[in-house]
Amino acid sequence: MTNHGDRELPLSGGLLSSGLHLPNRIRHFAAERPNRSALTAGGTTLTYREFDEYTNKVGSALAAIGSASGRVGALLRMSLPGAAMFVGCAKAGLVFTPLNWRLTPDEAAAIAEDAQLGILVVDADFADAARAVARVLPDVHIVVVGDPSVVPGAQSWEQFVESGDGIDPGFGDDPECEALQLYTSGTTGRPKGVVSVHRNLYNVPENFELYEFGDDSVSLNALPLFHIAGAGWMSTSLSAGLHLVLLGEMRPALVAEAISEYGVTHAFLVPSAIGMLLEMPNLADYDLSSLHLVAYGASPITPAQLARAMDTLGCRFVQRYGMTETTGALTALRADDHDPHGPRSYLLRSAGTALPGVDVQIRDIATGEILPIGATGEIVCRSRNNTVGYWRRDAENAELFTEDGFLRTGDAGHLDEHGYLFVTDRVKDMIITGGENVYPIEVESVLAEHPSVAEVAVVGLPDDKWGEAVTAVVRIAEGAPVPTEAELLQFTVERLASYKKPQHIHFVPELPRNASGKILKRTLRSTLGTRVPGAQP
Repeated sequence: MTNHGDRELPLSGGLLSSGLHLPNRIRHFAAERPNRSALTAGGTTLTYREFDEYTNKVGSALAAIGSASGRVGALLRMSLPGAAMFVGCAKAGLVFTPLNWRLTPDEAAAIAEDAQLGILVVDADFADAARAVARVLPDVHIVVVGDPSVVPGAQSWEQFVESGDGIDPGFGDDPECEALQLYTSGTTGRPKGVVSVHRNLYNVPENFELYEFGDDSVSLNALPLFHIAGAGWMSTSLSAGLHLVLLGEMRPALVAEAISEYGVTHAFLVPSAIGMLLEMPNLADYDLSSLHLVAYGASPITPAQLARAMDTLGCRFVQRYGMTETTGALTALRADDHDPHGPRSYLLRSAGTALPGVDVQIRDIATGEILPIGATGEIVCRSRNNTVGYWRRDAENAELFTEDGFLRTGDAGHLDEHGYLFVTDRVKDMIITGGENVYPIEVESVLAEHPSVAEVAVVGLPDDKWGEAVTAVVRIAEGAPVPTEAELLQFTVERLASYKKPQHIHFVPELPRNASGKILKRTLRSTLGTRVPGAQP
């Protein structure tokens, strides 16, 4: 183990692989740009030197307490304590395990028990979940940000930080050292802990160039810490030496205010957040002129919504496609490929091309054979960013990887002759109607072009005649005229093949989502019922 307190690591040229791991980047910038703002959260700003010193205290406090499993949990919003725990755990050689604070207390406790947490740091607002964790893990050491009396026997955040001796524990050089454990959203079953090592979080200059970062770039992160987009964007921004502004929640007004107040140049937004921002009636009242680039991903976006966002926000866009198991992005649609009104506008339907060091293939779902250009199958990938596996899930790990080491994404798609990946849909969400395969995103993209449609999700429901009926669930934009089901069906006539047209359209005030913002199609199928009348496509 090496103490890095007085060691300066190279930023570029002759790079040591360990020099690009998150804790070493903080150490490096504390020496190279000590007075540069590192983090702003809740009105507090720390420089890189101050953040390095702060995370040394957190890391040494964590190391003193320890965790038999190596796992340290957090029920924290995107905040200074959350960022300090992420980096502090890495410096201490412990595995940062942020939990989904939108879960019920019992659900959070089940994940904490699965992770075998030795330490849990919580916002006082999540005291119910912390007490539930304490019931299943009576030896867990609990630290509360806020009033510690809400959890019996808990330590305050201030006491915890001050208990550290401030000496950097020195971890971060080993690329195979476990650093992060995020739990899947559980849309298809019990959440699984996805383990990422430092190698998976390796941030290379080629990927920094993707976002067009500059020396004065200011990054915004309003995503949940327990989601790979939130944790990954934090890691990327800090590893690039940016000034990172953290918001505890994704409210469109807060996002617009932060962009205006701090001169934010870069932000990562999920499509649902982009939609909410565009729907703000007073968006024009905010000065968003500093915004240079928006990265987006985590769930599908329709070309119509993307074109509107580009026209309204007037900045550049980069799409990232990936998942928790790939530790973020495996492909990217670069800014220059976003041309909604030009001859290459069809690329807005793609997820871009593979990032450096990533091998993407399309394989037959049944046989595993590599498919030719243009053929639809399962997307598989191999890269240094792929997870080393699920925590304590041998059976699931065997299913996750192919025999030759490719990760099965569970997504369907195809590659074109130029290497652009087109993600059709989740394999499990594919609809088979009358013997024909229908991918929901195709139908959703068409319906989203209707001016009254704010959001749409398409699912298959059991049908006596056709096997499954293509069924659309629509949320109408606020203040827009409400079309009839017949009008929306007519809208698809010349835009979709006959068998792809919705057989039923339901109107809802909101679409069900999980804590990561993904639409819960399983919930829609359950809510709409198990049977619908037969109808000819």
